[in-house]
Amino acid sequence: MKLYKTTLASCAIAVSVAFTGCNMYGKFKMPEDSALGTEYVKAKEAEADSTTFGNLRWQEVFTDPVLVDLIYQALDNNKDLRNAKLNVDIAHAQLLGAKLSYLPSLALNPNGAGAKYGNSSFSWTYQLPLAASWEVDIFGKILNSKRGARAAYEQTLAYQQAVRSQIIAGVANTYYALAAIESQLELSRNTAELWKESVQTMKDLKEAGRVTEAAVVQSTAQYYTILGSITDLEVQLDQINNTMSLLMNVMPQKWIVSPQASLTAPAMMRDAIPMKELAARPDVRAAEQSLAAAYYTTAGARSAFYPGLNITANGGFTNLVGGMIMNPGEWFIQLAGSLTAPLFSRGANISRLKAAKAQQQQALNNFEYTIMSASAEVSDAMTVYEKSVEKIGYLKEQVKNLSTAVEINQEMLKLGYNNTSYLEVLTAQQSLLQSQMGEIACDLTRSRAVINLYQSLGGGR
Repeated sequence: MKLYKTTLASCAIAVSVAFTGCNMYGKFKMPEDSALGTEYVKAKEAEADSTTFGNLRWQEVFTDPVLVDLIYQALDNNKDLRNAKLNVDIAHAQLLGAKLSYLPSLALNPNGAGAKYGNSSFSWTYQLPLAASWEVDIFGKILNSKRGARAAYEQTLAYQQAVRSQIIAGVANTYYALAAIESQLELSRNTAELWKESVQTMKDLKEAGRVTEAAVVQSTAQYYTILGSITDLEVQLDQINNTMSLLMNVMPQKWIVSPQASLTAPAMMRDAIPMKELAARPDVRAAEQSLAAAYYTTAGARSAFYPGLNITANGGFTNLVGGMIMNPGEWFIQLAGSLTAPLFSRGANISRLKAAKAQQQQALNNFEYTIMSASAEVSDAMTVYEKSVEKIGYLKEQVKNLSTAVEINQEMLKLGYNNTSYLEVLTAQQSLLQSQMGEIACDLTRSRAVINLYQSLGGGR
């Protein structure tokens, strides 16, 4: 009973001292002096809109059935996503361990010994003890450890979502890159056939005395230039096929993609993205949880300044009581409580607390930078998309006019107009090919802008 009263008294003293401490028990809150953090908290408290671009399921954004199958395959096989899932499992196990720290520890340590002195017979002693130890979490040491483990777990979940979003965007980008290269190859091969016919036309016109040998040579050179560009495109096609194979986690192979594949952008582009959509980004959520973990580390460092209370109990069966050996043995039980206060480690505790505070400030700086970086990424993607749409309109008109110019120049050259030279025909054909290739590239840029915008808003659920 005396021991029990002493233990209660120790607890009372510890609790009274604990209330003089600060920031050891409270849950993480965003610092009030962070304007971005305050805006972020308000945005998180606002009701989420499931129709916003970043909140759409990826199957609603990418509707091409071939692409859908590829994304499913990548999500099933990609090693990066598998590792991200394993990191979640690790963090969950650590969180479970932190929760179990509240429970007492039990240990069974049976032992026995024999002794013989002079002519006496052997005396055997034995114990079957069960020891229990419980650390009373008065000053939040275990509490902060558990909360920090929870923040780390939430952070790994956010990273997993980031990897998932990255894989979906990577497959989509690679898919439409394949489509663009296939389209450029198709255009270049068709153009090569037309140039082959143009070379023959120049030869016929030379025979008729309408053009010189220079026209034949230049048209032939341009024909081989196009053939050379086709080899470059074939190399790019092989490289992109290998990229897709890596995303699929399979050996290199060729992926069949239609040259006409194109991404239709959803009609939900806006001039600006509100904070609540940026708050849905997994990297922003991960940065928030990193800040929370740093906060709990600081709180744990404060707890180190206060005493630790441990209660232990031992009980079991033994035949050794005091200095006497008794047969048969008897049951025994022991209770104890200890209050350990730091005396000479205060300097180390102060150093740890200062370091924890500095790391917490670093985490806050990283969090704010992540939000600003996220906003910049979204702005870039939206600007690229809008300007790509505008540029595609110009390129379509350019292709239309250049096609007409090529037809007119070719017809005028065949009809023998003196003011039309073979150089005008060659120039018009070169300009047309460049404009057509540029239109394909610009359409790919537009598709990538849509994909990057979806990823930058945390899409991929």
